[in-house]
Amino acid sequence: MGELWPTTLSSPLPSGALLTLRALHHRDRREWEALRADNDAWLRPWEATAPQGGGSQLGFRQLVRYLDREGRHGRLQPFAVDVDGRLVGQMHLFGISWGSMRSAAAGYWVAQSVAGQGITPLALAMATDFAMNGLGLHRVEVNIRPDNAPSLRVVEKLGFRDEGVRTRYLHINGAWHDHRTFALTAEDLAGFTLVERLEHTRRQSGERHTDAGPRSGG
Repeated sequence: MGELWPTTLSSPLPSGALLTLRALHHRDRREWEALRADNDAWLRPWEATAPQGGGSQLGFRQLVRYLDREGRHGRLQPFAVDVDGRLVGQMHLFGISWGSMRSAAAGYWVAQSVAGQGITPLALAMATDFAMNGLGLHRVEVNIRPDNAPSLRVVEKLGFRDEGVRTRYLHINGAWHDHRTFALTAEDLAGFTLVERLEHTRRQSGERHTDAGPRSGG
């Protein structure tokens, strides 16, 4: 088993800003609570709910204690997502299985104000690389609702393999929803990191745009 929680990872975004995955701390409470409140309507349609009702979201202090406990026991690798020191979301490797499976699922959210800036693809690439190279896991999967177009674009950019639909897989926003499962194994990366592969894809895209002329804005 590799080193779990707490771990800090950093990589530059195309804009030059520094993306950091790090532990969520008690001192983040005010910033985290403000971010969640500002993005409640943006996030609610995509967040898990209790099928029997009556469930409530963990308060911030409860959340930090839960993340710490699950990380210590090797079941979860949680990250806060920062850009240039500003909290913008979270990224988790959860459902970690060891033994002969050595796999995890990834889940994430980012603030609406930073959506579309390349933060989520890079954060997922960093977390996947850590899962495989830091923890020694063999497989990482992401489960996405078929109507969640932005997340579908994220896994497409990163080359995750489409493994098909799981019918009524998760209870989201008060109802059971189908999800598509996308996955990568260590062999899929052929000795490269996922961050390296993402950077290569971006360079190729930039070259194609340059050859075709300037890109339009918006």
